[in-house]
Amino acid sequence: MPSDRLLSVLTCPLCPAALRRTDGALRCAGRHTFDIARHGYVSLLTGHRRAPSADSPDMVRSRAAFLGAGHYDPLARALAELATELAPPDATVLDAGAGTGHYLAAVLDALPDALGLGLDSSVPALRAAARAHPRAAAAGWDVWQPWPVRTGCADLVLNVFAPRNGPEFHRVLGPDGALLVVTPTARHLRELRASPGLPAVDPLKEDRLRRTLGAHFRRERAEPLEYAMSLTAAEATALVAMSPAARHIDAAELRGRIGQMGSPVRVTASFVASVYRPRRGGPVLDAAS
Repeated sequence: MPSDRLLSVLTCPLCPAALRRTDGALRCAGRHTFDIARHGYVSLLTGHRRAPSADSPDMVRSRAAFLGAGHYDPLARALAELATELAPPDATVLDAGAGTGHYLAAVLDALPDALGLGLDSSVPALRAAARAHPRAAAAGWDVWQPWPVRTGCADLVLNVFAPRNGPEFHRVLGPDGALLVVTPTARHLRELRASPGLPAVDPLKEDRLRRTLGAHFRRERAEPLEYAMSLTAAEATALVAMSPAARHIDAAELRGRIGQMGSPVRVTASFVASVYRPRRGGPVLDAAS
């Protein structure tokens, strides 16, 4: 359930009005009402605004199991360290495509007075994100749409393996705010690209990211992170099953392919964490960085 401070960040998605808590729901002056689920999150998606796709319960269970085993903890620690450099201790942190809230929780642990809001369209993910951290709240939303949050309210926006809405990132960040984006490199999970069936990472992904954000942001720096993971067959299966690739491969077939790789399954984790600062004075057309 959003705290009063986080509630002041949210706005009604159907009109510009503020939201207030009443009788287990959030309501605006125009009487638009959004129920707070018993799991603690609030869904602001209505009608045509519903996201066309979202992580399934199986994908979320696999992600929670894999992340809970600590295999991506080096990434979480790197994000937490960057957050302490980029945002004040009492920051307002927005996580676009928060999933289970794993990385948002790591950042909030590093910022002792910060509050976090995770946006995601998956109900199973929101249930996890709502209880990921005592100072975090979760709201159901399609991050491709204009966000139901106030302009300039955020000190830090996180975007970890999630859709990138450059104009909204720019709108919600304050003048001194920062955008922290994590993308996989071409080497990420390369051992799982053949037999288990993960799609290849586009080698032009970083260039495309810069073009996507370049009109509204300048990239301040990029921090690479690469390390080897030693996984059990079950953990490697969960790693594939938590990704969108899970929609295109039968679970039994996936387990069989992973089983053929032997044990332990050695897999490369390879990321880039990019720090962006908002451009001021309007977007730059045809920007490359």
